[in-house]
Amino acid sequence: MQHNAKRTEFAGLHGGHLKVRVAAPAVEDKANELLVGFLADKFDLPGGRVMIRRGTRGRTKTVEICGQAAALLARVKKLLHS
Repeated sequence: MQHNAKRTEFAGLHGGHLKVRVAAPAVEDKANELLVGFLADKFDLPGGRVMIRRGTRGRTKTVEICGQAAALLARVKKLLHS
C-alpha cells in the first residue's frame, strides 16, 4: 500500500502482490480504514468481510476478503486490466 496518494486506486502488481494507492495519511489508521473501505466497495462486499490480518503498521499488508473465491479472483483480474 502506498499512502498519501492523490487518489485511491489499484496500481497493478508489484513483486507479485497487488499494489493499492490510498489517498489518506498513515496516521491514526486513516489509511488502513480507507483501504478496507476501498476494497469492500470494489468487491461489492460489506466492510466486515474485508479485514487486514497482518501489517497494520507497515506498507505490506495481508488482507482477508471473505467471499466466493472464483468471483473474487475474476474481479481482481478485471480490476487489474481496466
